[in-house]
Amino acid sequence: MPIAVYVLGLSIFAQGTSELMLAGLLPELAADLHVSIPQAGLLISAFAAGMLVGAPVLAVLTLGWSRRTALLVFLTIFALTHVAGALTTNYAVLLGTRIVGAFVYAGFWSVAAVTVMTLVRADSRARAMSVVTGGLTVATIVGLPLGTVLGQHLGWQSAFWTVAGLCVLAMAGVLATVPAGRPDPAQAPRLRDEFRALGNTRLWLAFGTTALVTATILVIFSYLAPLLTETVGLSVEAVPGVLALYGLGSFIGINLGGRFADALPFRTLFISITGLIVLSAVLALTTTDKVLTIGVIVLLGGFGFGANPALNARVFSLAGDRSTLATATNFSAFNVGITAGPWLGGLAINAGAGYRALGWIAVGTGLAALATVLFAAFVPVSSPDPAGRGVTDRSRRAA
Repeated sequence: MPIAVYVLGLSIFAQGTSELMLAGLLPELAADLHVSIPQAGLLISAFAAGMLVGAPVLAVLTLGWSRRTALLVFLTIFALTHVAGALTTNYAVLLGTRIVGAFVYAGFWSVAAVTVMTLVRADSRARAMSVVTGGLTVATIVGLPLGTVLGQHLGWQSAFWTVAGLCVLAMAGVLATVPAGRPDPAQAPRLRDEFRALGNTRLWLAFGTTALVTATILVIFSYLAPLLTETVGLSVEAVPGVLALYGLGSFIGINLGGRFADALPFRTLFISITGLIVLSAVLALTTTDKVLTIGVIVLLGGFGFGANPALNARVFSLAGDRSTLATATNFSAFNVGITAGPWLGGLAINAGAGYRALGWIAVGTGLAALATVLFAAFVPVSSPDPAGRGVTDRSRRAA
């Protein structure tokens, strides 16, 4: 892998730490900002909403930009939103900084994914994306528990300052390793072709799978801290350790998924989603058993992130050579799930169903995700890609 792929993974680690860390800081944020835990959970949904809009918008606006320039601009704005967030104690202001930061984070994801596609061979794309997305799993293992510890001992603002500092390091790496040139005008993506690539039914089913799998993961993950302390009965001090174990499971899962997703995306998705459904049901039934619950949470991370490379590989395979907008739309689909998961969980908690209900909601969204995968197998493969060369036999099989 080119070193730039690992630098982009580091950049995702820096920003992904911010995306994830609020799950471990909800009690502290709620107390300091004088809001309820479900209201604090909306900060997670707001971040996802910003990404939902940012991915396709910024993908279109930066089609002709130097990719290095775009990545550096996005990182700079992201760092500044965290400085502003660390300096405020107003819930509305913090909500606004989360939306703006997420908007440019989505743009970073889209441009980074396309950059990776130009740096590696076609048969290594899912593996390369697993390296980049692996930055998010490392954020789960290191950034999330570190942010939780910082928040518990030095105030949640310290976690925001740390993310801003990590972004500065990421900027230095991008400046040193990502090529600076603009896309060749003859080969640069054309907006018309990008929209034509979206006319594939299987592609929209893939987006649906992405959204539903993500919602299945986030409906539980977003409320892990209060679930562990209020229902399972663990101490507050134990939460960072459990979150780190979840991250370790995620890291193992995404690496295993990356090994098989290029050749077997359908089978990888089927196994991952089925595992999520079974584990969510077990979690709903066994929250009084501390050891079993922790084990289930670790496996949830593994099966959840194990699906990620396949979710990306299917989109690249189906969209052909004009995948910039399709990739951005897939990232928006991720964030539909990230928005819907905490929202559905918050509805259940506010209705008095308790944290155990989160597992049953995840079972429902997981079954819906599995249905989209199975249904896609019976949808005819679309005709030629927008570049006019037709979908390859390998792409047909992979889709």
